[in-house]
Amino acid sequence: MMRIACVGIAVMDRLYYLGDLPCEGGKYVANQYREVGGGPAATAAVAAAKLGAEVDFIGRVGDDDTGHSLLQELASLGVNTRYTRTVANARSSQSAILVDGQGERIIVNYPSPDLPADAAWLEAIDFSQWDVVLADVRWHEGTQQAFTLAREKGVTTLLDGDTTPQAIADLVSLSDHVVFSAPGLRRLSGEQDIAASLKKAQALTNGQVYVTQGSDGCFWLEEARLVHQPGFKVEVVDTTGAGDVFHGAFAVSLARGMAGAEAVRFASAVAALKCTRPGGRAGIPDCDQTRSFLSLFV
Repeated sequence: MMRIACVGIAVMDRLYYLGDLPCEGGKYVANQYREVGGGPAATAAVAAAKLGAEVDFIGRVGDDDTGHSLLQELASLGVNTRYTRTVANARSSQSAILVDGQGERIIVNYPSPDLPADAAWLEAIDFSQWDVVLADVRWHEGTQQAFTLAREKGVTTLLDGDTTPQAIADLVSLSDHVVFSAPGLRRLSGEQDIAASLKKAQALTNGQVYVTQGSDGCFWLEEARLVHQPGFKVEVVDTTGAGDVFHGAFAVSLARGMAGAEAVRFASAVAALKCTRPGGRAGIPDCDQTRSFLSLFV
């Protein structure tokens, strides 16, 4: 059994579907509304569980209705929340997401200021029980602590290198694998060119670095050479959570001993299939569905 821990944030996503994204102030009417759990690490955990892994989500939620709903949804989707901390008298984090008719979106996240950043309590957790520890950059202290503890036990670490107000060079240095979003890599490197950006990121770690580029696929370095996995063509309904799902699927690939092009191809297929249904989690395929999809591209 593959064992994966996902460390980071859980967020309530409130999705509003419109024909076009607003380009100026005014009043707009959504043609559909959904409310579903989100957050990079939490959605990655759902993806990994859907793909057959035994998964723990490690994070923080408030003791409000939103927090209880987030934990209930994770449990219903096969994610263990035994190590998630519920903070008394605290609000949970949430996001408002606008999605247009082509599946593109605008996300406005409100990270709850009530959730303590301190991660010293992770020291009580035995990180040797997992094959891979994945973490996002939205709970910096949690990722730093989790990766330090995981590396002490020889456990593979995977960072979701998305954008965040804090500098993440220290987290990159603790990572065996870093999969950046395009904005996250530009922010870290200060470069626009993909190869130059990845080489700057590579200088920070002994691990491997990658960057996802949406429909353009994924680029990474192998022995300083730029390698590319094109994006799979699907009928896109909603791209919300696609990057998070990629990370969860990539963690499963690593836990299975896959690497390089094979791991990226698998994760790319899982993320592409997710985009064919609305919401960040509803379209996540299982392994059989993913293998069937990949068989079309042999």
